[in-house]
Amino acid sequence: MKKKSTQQETVSLDSGTLYRKTSGGTWYYRFQINGRRKAVSLKLKDKDKALEAAKKLVPITQSDNAEVIAAHVKVFRKIEKKQAPLSLEKAWELYCKHPERNNPSTVHEQLAIRRIYDEFCRFAGMIDFSEVTQALAEDYATHLKKSGISVSTHNRKLKRLRKIFEVLKEYHDNTNPFEASTLRRKAREEQENYVGRKAFTREQEQEIRRVLDDPKYRVLNKHEIRVIFYLGMFTGQRLKDCVMLRWEKVNMDRRIIQVKQFKTGKEVSIPIANQLYEVLQNALLWKADQEQVCPLTAERYKRTDAKGKNIGNQLVNVDVLRIVRWIGLATSVKMKGRKKKAVQYGFHSLRHSFASFAAEAGIPKAVLLSILGAESEIVDKFYTHVGETAQNEAIAVLDETMRPDAKTEKQKNAELLEILNGTETPEKRIERLQQLLKNR
Repeated sequence: MKKKSTQQETVSLDSGTLYRKTSGGTWYYRFQINGRRKAVSLKLKDKDKALEAAKKLVPITQSDNAEVIAAHVKVFRKIEKKQAPLSLEKAWELYCKHPERNNPSTVHEQLAIRRIYDEFCRFAGMIDFSEVTQALAEDYATHLKKSGISVSTHNRKLKRLRKIFEVLKEYHDNTNPFEASTLRRKAREEQENYVGRKAFTREQEQEIRRVLDDPKYRVLNKHEIRVIFYLGMFTGQRLKDCVMLRWEKVNMDRRIIQVKQFKTGKEVSIPIANQLYEVLQNALLWKADQEQVCPLTAERYKRTDAKGKNIGNQLVNVDVLRIVRWIGLATSVKMKGRKKKAVQYGFHSLRHSFASFAAEAGIPKAVLLSILGAESEIVDKFYTHVGETAQNEAIAVLDETMRPDAKTEKQKNAELLEILNGTETPEKRIERLQQLLKNR
């Protein structure tokens, strides 16, 4: 067996010396500072690379400050370490430990980010992290565009990839291949085919209440689902806020519901409409020592899978959509250019309906936003306070116009025509017209 040579190799530089102790060993760089000899390991075995690295250190070692030299050498070592090959999988491990990474609040979001990164890795193939170029990012954006996903999903995927590469920029020559705005799609691409969330009409909401009261329509925990629908109709709150509502936030004496919204963290106080009050009175029958107004559905909503991802929200949403389909509405429709159907009716439609009915009733925008808890820079600028009296008036108007026996505009118009074309005396017709207009 051939013995390794122990003869030291040296290369003289303008300032200092490059050397290694044994053939095939690690190269060192030796220099002098303040009359004292120093040596640092370059952690390289290739002579040409070591020579190139040492030449970068020559100007630094000509400084007369030892601390400056030590700091620069330390930085240099880190840079050289970063330039080592880094696989896409190893890059993900570094990202997960990085203090500037995204910290999603839910397991669902955490898994979604990993899934998006894995999708890109499969597309990119077996390459190093540093080999991901802007051209590759553009190819991936084109691939996403052809995959039949929505504009918002397309942009969300790229936004998460951009964040990963931004956090690990130091491992990618301080560049981010996903930075270009041209990778993102514009909302107007779907403008002609856009299907937005629709509001229910008054007639549709009345039909929903009829189905909820009809025992022949069965759904799990229907008595609680009925309460949840009424909360959505008469408060305009989101599904999770209605499902997870706690009794401590319901003041039946003052007829006020307080909600701290899960999505925004904003707290809103909402007067309880008469029809909702009756439903909550019935809910008190099963209250006992339960914290939630709808305890069975709340527990179902919190269900998770083996990875800790929430799946209960979808289970409850399926129950809700079943109610909507029972009144003859298609909850989703096909959309050109997309693989998935676009949702048009769901529990969130109640929020749209609430806003629609409020606008029709002439309720001030500031009052409406104070109930919905929505953000608006314009409202925040011109309105500083909305009183409880105005909110009570808003709920009272909605309560009256949304009653099951309330006449629709079509019915009112038909009655008007019937009066005008009737054979009653002029005095009687005037009296009926005055009464009809008063009720409008």
